Amino acid sequence: MLPLLRKKAHRVLGVDISTTAVKLLELSKNGDRYRVDSYGVEPLPAHAVVEKTVHDEVAVGETLSRLVSRAKPSTKLSAVAVPASAVTAKVLEMDASLSEGEMEDQIRLEADQYIPFPLDEVRLDFSVLGPLENNPARVEVLLVASRTENVQRRVDCIEIGTLKAGGVDVEAYAIERVFQLLLPQLPHAAELETVAIIDIGATMTTLSVLHRGRTVYTREQVFGGKQLTEDIQRRYGLSVEEAGLAKKTGELPDDYGPEVLQPFMDAVVQQVNRSLQFFYGSTQFNHVDYILLAGGTASIAGLAERVQERVGTSCSVANPFAGMTLSNKVSAASIANDAPALLIACGLALRSFDA
Repeated sequence: MLPLLRKKAHRVLGVDISTTAVKLLELSKNGDRYRVDSYGVEPLPAHAVVEKTVHDEVAVGETLSRLVSRAKPSTKLSAVAVPASAVTAKVLEMDASLSEGEMEDQIRLEADQYIPFPLDEVRLDFSVLGPLENNPARVEVLLVASRTENVQRRVDCIEIGTLKAGGVDVEAYAIERVFQLLLPQLPHAAELETVAIIDIGATMTTLSVLHRGRTVYTREQVFGGKQLTEDIQRRYGLSVEEAGLAKKTGELPDDYGPEVLQPFMDAVVQQVNRSLQFFYGSTQFNHVDYILLAGGTASIAGLAERVQERVGTSCSVANPFAGMTLSNKVSAASIANDAPALLIACGLALRSFDA
């Protein structure tokens, strides 16, 4: 079985392969406090990854190799994740008395009921979530499967990138793991039962909703910060590279704010509203208690405040490193800027400390 979910005692690097960049993060822990030992972000060539699907393993691997050379992590063992859209997940009920081997045998016998592909075309794994509330003799077991090609492409990227694949996770569960760091930072954390994390990347926006710490909904849609880059290109006649740099530095004409940035922020709010309405329309939930923004676009000044004002739900930008110390080779300013885009990498690195 593929180690999609199994807990590992070894130190692992979190490696997030997104549409426009590869991100690497290494954590250590002293007592209850985490430390960022190394991290880095390296841009990918255009079209190497399209809407979270790896198209060019060599380009991604070579980019990762450059990042490893620059970040100099202390371990080669790495964890990577497949997107939720590439995964079939099902919560099963099983006898608590079964051993792990017996559970695996039973799951293999019954897996074709839950997985819409031939079993020889998928990698699957399972994780025991815990006993049923009303029947401790039964446990909930999470079954996860993904087509072999989705997994193998990411493993190939890791190996070409001079690292060793130590496990393949699911992006939604990496976010669930890092959420345990984010929740205590939020106001009235004990009262927050249902929290939406909206990760706005370059081309994809992913909504993850957690209820009492467990993922209950994920949805991806095509929308991201690339739209703002394209708006800058059109407005000012710049190349993609020039527009991307100008977006980062803010060196743009005076009309950039009212004519380009503000309409884009309104479009983000519209996408947030739309995602939440899909969630309400397809589940028993009709509200969320809090919204966390993640992804590179979340760093836009004033965006969280605008979402809060327009949606009517408290909102802030996710920063999993708020309570962490940093090694002397990690720039505090750089990681603060990149923090919202490092949630998945952080959730993967946290596998190092699972019991």
